[in-house]
Amino acid sequence: MIYQEKLIEEPFSKYQVMKFLEKKLDRAGLASVDIQRTPLVTRITLEVTNPARIIGKRGRLINELTETIKHEFKIENPQISVIEVREPFLEPRMVAKRASKYIEMGKKVRAVLHYLLREVIRAGALGAEIVAAGKIGAKGARAKSLRVVAGYIPKAGEPARLIRCAHISANTRSGVIGILVRIVPPGTVFPDKKATQVVLPKVIEAATDVSAPPEAKATETKTENRPPSRFPSRPQGRAPYRR
Repeated sequence: MIYQEKLIEEPFSKYQVMKFLEKKLDRAGLASVDIQRTPLVTRITLEVTNPARIIGKRGRLINELTETIKHEFKIENPQISVIEVREPFLEPRMVAKRASKYIEMGKKVRAVLHYLLREVIRAGALGAEIVAAGKIGAKGARAKSLRVVAGYIPKAGEPARLIRCAHISANTRSGVIGILVRIVPPGTVFPDKKATQVVLPKVIEAATDVSAPPEAKATETKTENRPPSRFPSRPQGRAPYRR
């Protein structure tokens, strides 16, 4: 019974709490959740981009969240601490959420992956990998996957535990696209590899900024290419009344 509680029930309870917090705090920019159990308290550390949205006025929201976790998941004496994320492009879940948002907006998947990989490496990551798999083509097309990678990404052994990863699904009209992000944070020391400067390919280095609104670019292009008018512009306003 002791082994069942330790090996099955406790990890499953942690998983339920993590999924509840991810769904509840999605709008606050949740990056990661760390749960540590001690004999006295259960420490829950949240890394978010907007801590004020979780804490609330005089700590009202975080107190309500603590009471909900205590009663619904039967966790004794939970203590929640909030940490602000300084660099969102070094958090795999934040990068995957951005990729999901851009793909659902109708952006090209390859352009989105190239842009995000460039920003992750520029933020200081030693290595990064982004994989998109699913109905990437038009409606009715076969499922396929796209993968972009830069730097050093170990896939097996003890060094693979030093990598931070996240998986998010994007719901598009043609189907579901799964997005997997792996990032090696700066300062990571591998036993068999020395940290070197990551050199990006020219295709990724010249990737377009998909976060910029396309309407502004289209308006500027039309204004530049419009030929000069030969007739003076008509003044705006109501036409005079004629009998």
